[in-house]
Amino acid sequence: MRVKDITLVEGGRDNQLVGYGLVVGLAGDGDSNAASTLHAVSNILQRYGLTVSPTDIKAKNVAAVMITADIGPFLKPGARIDVTIAAMGDAKTLQGAVLLQTPLLGADGRVYAVAQGPVAVGGFIGGSGGAGGATVQKNHPTVGSISNGAIVEREIVAEFVRDNNLRLLLRNPDFTSAARMADAINTKFPASAHAIDAATVKVSLPAEYRGNDVTFLADLGTVEVQPDTLARIVINERTGTIVATSTVRLSQVAIAHGSLTITVTSNQGVSQPNSFNNSGQTTSVNSTQTSVNEGKGGFTILNDPPSIERLAAALNSLGVSTRDMMAIFQSLKRSGALQAELIIN
Repeated sequence: MRVKDITLVEGGRDNQLVGYGLVVGLAGDGDSNAASTLHAVSNILQRYGLTVSPTDIKAKNVAAVMITADIGPFLKPGARIDVTIAAMGDAKTLQGAVLLQTPLLGADGRVYAVAQGPVAVGGFIGGSGGAGGATVQKNHPTVGSISNGAIVEREIVAEFVRDNNLRLLLRNPDFTSAARMADAINTKFPASAHAIDAATVKVSLPAEYRGNDVTFLADLGTVEVQPDTLARIVINERTGTIVATSTVRLSQVAIAHGSLTITVTSNQGVSQPNSFNNSGQTTSVNSTQTSVNEGKGGFTILNDPPSIERLAAALNSLGVSTRDMMAIFQSLKRSGALQAELIIN
């Protein structure tokens, strides 16, 4: 991997911006006359010389929103960035919304960009107010975005070279990766880099690059490094996704798998009296049926070399489901046979 793909340069990071604003043009799907929205509309009208009491305003076509954005390093005034819009009140949808001019603030309270424009929504809601109150909704109609919707007004000064030194920050901190990166850089630029910790590699500018910081960073970013990969298995129970790295190893272990399914069915029947029986009554009769199905168990022994490839082949041969695989991985971790980090989301 290239150095530029697995590191960040200290001093050249993104910053978060946030703002509070109003969107208009919602065709009756806006906030239901929330006090904060009404006061915001009244304040905007005062900018244009109109003094209107909040109690005289109907805000069904207006909604209060929060605007968020990330401003990257080295962006100059006049550059454009994307913004995300999210309804703050009880607006039903942001379809057809237009964001009014809104300043975006940084953590220091200063304005760094100004956002405005039509909102693109990746979903919709329809059928509200129809017969029976049925509605159709896709995705989240109360969240949208404006591509290039904000103009940068203030530059965030980034200083990435100090005293002819710069620091590279690994996106995935690891001692082995940091040491390998320092060695790879020293191969191309002798005696210029050393690893400070698992996340930081300090690099000194060679004499021939003094005053040409950008050129050095461009050449430094092309240096190729083989980063180390941690032994890790990540399980997402909500989606049934299992991801394992190739460095996962197992101790010698035997795995047995079987399943037991118990089905209980409740039926309701009707008992009627015989014909011409004046004393009988029709009654309901409940019946319950229980069935037990025990799946065929499997037993697999993993010999040397036990790896994630052999484990995957063994589990596939047993015919286990994804949920059963999750249980097996947890049992392997408890037994001490799984030599990897197990992360369950």
